[in-house]
Amino acid sequence: MKNLLENIDFCPNPDTLSPLVLAYIGDAVYELYIRLTLVNDEIPKVKDLHYRATALVNADFQAGFIKELEPVLTEAEKTLVRRGRNAKSGHIPKNADMLNYRYSTGFETLVGYLYLSGQTDRLYQLLGGIKHFAGTEEMDKSEGKAD
Repeated sequence: MKNLLENIDFCPNPDTLSPLVLAYIGDAVYELYIRLTLVNDEIPKVKDLHYRATALVNADFQAGFIKELEPVLTEAEKTLVRRGRNAKSGHIPKNADMLNYRYSTGFETLVGYLYLSGQTDRLYQLLGGIKHFAGTEEMDKSEGKAD
């Protein structure tokens, strides 16, 4: 995914943004990454694209994925995730429990920060494990191992 910020003159400094604003940006970046990945997989029907995307772009999946990534995160990245996780949005999710929602907000905070700070190589390195994690999670569900 080409860095869209190369053509934007008004990119904010991510160090000055709140964790929830970083999560807002991270949510959009992550959704676009997933959609482009799925289109690249040559899934022919939009209905199937949507179904696969919603399986990967939700609080429960993102919470599980960030927990999986934790051992490879730097201390600065862990701090970003923690700040995002602890931010109070005032929003109560309808399709996820509060703990997973908070972890997913931490994940989105990290994605937003890495993207806005131009650390796209690191972002792609972390997001590159999604397909493997998604396959592992599906296997666990089919074997009755997941919650």
